[in-house]
Amino acid sequence: MSEHLCRVCGLYIEELPWGEDGISPTYEICPCCGVEFGNEDYTVKSAKQYRAEWMKKGSRWFDPNEKPNDWDVWIQLKDVPQEFL
Repeated sequence: MSEHLCRVCGLYIEELPWGEDGISPTYEICPCCGVEFGNEDYTVKSAKQYRAEWMKKGSRWFDPNEKPNDWDVWIQLKDVPQEFL
């Protein structure tokens, strides 16, 4: 399951953000935090930096049309893969 999670915000992504092999990023954009898979989340350090900036700016959804009505950033952040915390 963790291979489906955004490394920055923990959102479940239907398509594997880092491909079947876990090392081939799709370069798609997370609809929640706006990270480009394979760019700003390429390392643990870059994922943490992007997360900090996203949260500093209010944790706004990149695509507000995708935001669930009952969304809670703190609940979702619990799903960030452990190695990217």
